[in-house]
Amino acid sequence: MKTVQRLLYKEITQAVVFVACGFLALFIFFDLVEELQNLTRLAYAGFRLQHGLIQVALKAPGHLYELMPISVLIGTIFVMARLAQSSEFTILRTGGLEPVRALTMLLQLGVGFVLVTFLLGDYIAPWAERQSTLLKSQFKGAITTGQTGAWLKERTDKSHSAVNVKAFNDQAHMVGIRIHQFTAQGELLAITQAAKGEFADGMWKLSDVEQEELQGKGPQQMTQIKVRKLPTLDWPTSITADMVAAALLSPDQMKIWDLMLYTRHLSKNNQNAQQYEIQLWRKVFYPLSCLVMLTLALPFAYLHFRSGQIAGHVFGGVMAGISFYLLNNVFGHIGNLQNWVPWITSAAPSLLYTLISLAAFAWMVNKQ
Repeated sequence: MKTVQRLLYKEITQAVVFVACGFLALFIFFDLVEELQNLTRLAYAGFRLQHGLIQVALKAPGHLYELMPISVLIGTIFVMARLAQSSEFTILRTGGLEPVRALTMLLQLGVGFVLVTFLLGDYIAPWAERQSTLLKSQFKGAITTGQTGAWLKERTDKSHSAVNVKAFNDQAHMVGIRIHQFTAQGELLAITQAAKGEFADGMWKLSDVEQEELQGKGPQQMTQIKVRKLPTLDWPTSITADMVAAALLSPDQMKIWDLMLYTRHLSKNNQNAQQYEIQLWRKVFYPLSCLVMLTLALPFAYLHFRSGQIAGHVFGGVMAGISFYLLNNVFGHIGNLQNWVPWITSAAPSLLYTLISLAAFAWMVNKQ
């Protein structure tokens, strides 16, 4: 069986790599066309061809992460259908390859695809996307979510703060910072504004600061406002760079651990964390969809193909993979709108397609 295992692993791996490279080349071509358009739009800001090529290269890991499950599906279907058409898989079954053993072999191979997808989605792609965003900000201006920027909250036993960060500049420094500090009863204590801020251990280093402190302990005693301007100010806070980045950038650019910390921060400060919790669980379950794709492809090995039929069956498998991808995205949006349980929202498409593929596999085995 080790010879059979090496045969399947080699054929499937080669097919998956070929399909992934083909899809990736197509996406790179589209990205290159977009960046060539930026050569004229951003020429005044110093945007050159080498910058466009770097942008295209930095987007590639994110595309590959999204393409891995469907590449696994198409590559495995092609190999299984080809083995079935040439009767090689029938010979393997005659030689003792039981259905459960075949499924186990594919799932063992799927663990490798899961690890590759996890590394791409949790380490390589987020780093590349952030570098791409920072490079783009050098020519398009600061990174922001809109005119008001991002809002964050921080609560302690004695006070709480509402923080607004308008944007990131091209050096990854915060720009346009405004901090509203309140008592535990909700009374405004001070408003701090800073032109720029940098992250440090347990604090923000603010520059060009203007601070307005309200004098008095109650609404009836607020008779004056003390204004002072400072060149620098260290503001102690537990809000990290990743939390600000999550509010200003896409959660796709965050690691699983950073998303977990950010969702805890939002929940602790009574902010809506539904969107980020769904994204967190999606990043957990998405690599596992490679196993679902392998299970979905195995029944094709038990079909009997005539000449010219293999293309139609492969096309049907591709449509099944695309439907899984669309359903996964639709569930994420609906779950966010309807406040569904995040982990169920993210896991439901994978569980549904796993059950469908196992049912199809059992039916094909019994039929054949």
